[in-house]
Amino acid sequence: MTQNPFGQGQGQTQGQTHQNMQNGNISQQMNHGGHEVFDLHEVLSTVVSGINLKTILRPHVKDQELLNILDRQYAFALDEYNITVEAFKTGQDPSHPTTSYKMQQGNDFVYGTKPSQPKKPMQNANEINDEMISGYLLGAAKAAATIKTGAALETTNPVVRRVLADSIPNCIEMAYELSIYQNKHHYYQVPQLDQQSMQAMLNAFAPVQGKMMS
Repeated sequence: MTQNPFGQGQGQTQGQTHQNMQNGNISQQMNHGGHEVFDLHEVLSTVVSGINLKTILRPHVKDQELLNILDRQYAFALDEYNITVEAFKTGQDPSHPTTSYKMQQGNDFVYGTKPSQPKKPMQNANEINDEMISGYLLGAAKAAATIKTGAALETTNPVVRRVLADSIPNCIEMAYELSIYQNKHHYYQVPQLDQQSMQAMLNAFAPVQGKMMS
């Protein structure tokens, strides 16, 4: 049998690593799984893209309400990015906990659809408007929520997992705020089912009574 020249050294390295983990000698900085590291790189790249997008789009915003939303979401996203990087690099609690994003408008949607011009790709950069900008911001918020959720499910470091998990509702809240803004300005229409179909769907499931059978 041919002996693996690397086998002994590899075994010693794994054994030493296991012993160091048991003795608590491995720093929190290295307390990350492989999937976690790759996923966090994807998360942070996505977040950076979203922050950069806000910076690029800001000079083109015309509506003051949308500008306020963009500025508040930018400041919040930047702070959340910083504490995520901090937790990822150190494996320890960041300088402050994840806070909750609060939108500053109601949550009333206008339901139904009205005839409108079909959408198509713009052919000139000068065509950019608040409808497009709010749509880009909404897409960035949805992308961040999706990728953070996937990463949180693969994260082994408890601090990083908690930072990710706590930040997901903030992405959802930002997306919700932008969808309400779009709906209010008739950029995003929300169709509904007819009353009979709606009632049938609402009654398709029923609560269960009793306890689990032993």
